[in-house]
Amino acid sequence: MSNIKGKRILITGASKRIGRAFAVAAAQQGVHIFLHYSRSKDEALQVQQEIQNLGSACDLIQANFDHPEEAIEAFEPIFTQYEIYALVNNASIFLQNTLRDTSIQDWNMHQSVNLTMPFLLTQAYANSTKNSEGRIINLLDWRALRPGKDHFAYTISKSGLAALTKASALALAPQFQVNGMALGAILPPSDGSESDSIIKQVPAGRWAEMDEVIHSFLFLLESPRYITGEIIHIDGGRHLV
Repeated sequence: MSNIKGKRILITGASKRIGRAFAVAAAQQGVHIFLHYSRSKDEALQVQQEIQNLGSACDLIQANFDHPEEAIEAFEPIFTQYEIYALVNNASIFLQNTLRDTSIQDWNMHQSVNLTMPFLLTQAYANSTKNSEGRIINLLDWRALRPGKDHFAYTISKSGLAALTKASALALAPQFQVNGMALGAILPPSDGSESDSIIKQVPAGRWAEMDEVIHSFLFLLESPRYITGEIIHIDGGRHLV
């Protein structure tokens, strides 16, 4: 098992929700956090202060992922100046749409944020002369392995990210480990979807406890290097039914 104290980790979309929980949990282990945010500057500053109060360092990176070619430039100084222990592709958008009503704008935005940026960040990380080895954790969804008709653009983008996870694990072995976390009912959906109906379909019969998600995340940060190309479901069995 690896000791992550004193390491540097880059987490995208870490000003809110699960990304924030990951950043704070890693900071509690003595990790230096590079925290990306898009438009939530106030929330990012609050997380930064919380991490600094824990005695860990936290640098903020602002970039709008709906413009990937411009956004990736904000990360170039990080990869060229620092040895980064792990890249966590957490930033995501999640809009309700179907195949029939998905606009090209919604389609392109989901692909840009949920797939193109993880690809560009993975590429920049792997190509950096400062980072000859490392770990990459991609945040997925149980839908990515069982695509359905709901949240159409989102599901397709996450399915692509699942493929990117496995293909990158092959392409970057043995220097880089690339794994994914396919989440289920973790937090009530930010788009206001009905939450009770979600739980009825979960074999575990409940929402996940955040500690369960955090422990899974820390496991992938500290796990044996022989684990790569894995997509771990933290979904209470939802992908089985």
